Amino acid sequence: MVMTSLVRALQTRPEDMPRNTSLLVPGMRLLGQEAIRLIHAERLSRARLVASATEDRALVERLPDPLMKLDTAGNPVWRNASAVAAFGTETAALLRHPMLRTALADAGQTNAPVRSRLTLAVPVPRDLDVTVIPVNGPVYVLVTDRTHERALEKMRADFVANSSHELRTPLASLIGFIETLRGSAADDPEAQKRFLGIMAEQAARMQRVIGDLLSLSRIEISEHQPPEELLDIRPLLERIIAGMEPMLHENETRLEVAIPPDLPVVPADADQLAQVFTNLLDNAIKYGKRGGCIKLVAARAGTDARFAANGVLVSVADDGTGIPREHIPRLTERFYRVDKGRSRAVGGTGLGLAIVKHVINRHRGRLVIDSTEGRGTVFTVWLPARIVCIR
Repeated sequence: MVMTSLVRALQTRPEDMPRNTSLLVPGMRLLGQEAIRLIHAERLSRARLVASATEDRALVERLPDPLMKLDTAGNPVWRNASAVAAFGTETAALLRHPMLRTALADAGQTNAPVRSRLTLAVPVPRDLDVTVIPVNGPVYVLVTDRTHERALEKMRADFVANSSHELRTPLASLIGFIETLRGSAADDPEAQKRFLGIMAEQAARMQRVIGDLLSLSRIEISEHQPPEELLDIRPLLERIIAGMEPMLHENETRLEVAIPPDLPVVPADADQLAQVFTNLLDNAIKYGKRGGCIKLVAARAGTDARFAANGVLVSVADDGTGIPREHIPRLTERFYRVDKGRSRAVGGTGLGLAIVKHVINRHRGRLVIDSTEGRGTVFTVWLPARIVCIR
């Protein structure tokens, strides 16, 4: 009976065991003391392990790099906060990537960490370094986003290539005029005045090209990071329209505006969106008919089947000569021009629509261009919206 009671006590609540072990059967005294000590030691060890695991989990949650745990079938069973923030619903696209699948297979065969490099194409290209770490069956996937630093490298290369190409002509022109002013036109005030005017125009063009190149480079660097600040787009559009009044007046162009007061807010970078709509209005004025009409219309998405319903649509339409269909797919390429002579004549750098495209990409939006020769062009921007509305 004593032995049975002792076993039951040890199995249930050893802390309830009598501290006075003299009450135990004499031959069982040492056994009882040792059993109690071992059980308390085990519980203490278990508590320490739980505390350590909790600390480890908290540490992993705070890692700046995304970390995921996959089961033996490659399905995600856990993600830290950085992984949730970085990929959200795009985790499946990452896990399906052929390079990652190959790394997972190699890690399973070698039971050793495997590193790989891949580009995740959606919603915008991201360059990722991935480390696959097998741990007794499950696998951990550590992701380091290299998009920013590789964008910097590309920016430097593109800036040098584009600036050297696009600035070569005006720079050669400036050098030619300087040589002429030093030579045959040195004593000709009329020629000097005319040449200096042309030189000022060429210098201003170079300044615009450099400014747009720098702006485009800054946008490309941050393109993989969507903006988070919520913006009511109506006041932004109203400020842009007010700023375009002198240009509209100069070109005798009428602007018709339709912006409802209850548009959803959008996650946006206000300065970058201002560039988008300023560029679109600027193009509409420059390439529309002199004395013609431009229409700017904003609306809740849902009326056009080409765009998701939860969003805002802003369209800018001109009544110009239109754009031949074969040119439309290339309009957002940097320095691409349909009519090079006219573009330079109106002060275009060939970068405006490239800036528009990259800003919209950063906002996870869409740009659609519709044009009919002889009737005009419509640029439509779709931006994803939040449910909350500003009224």
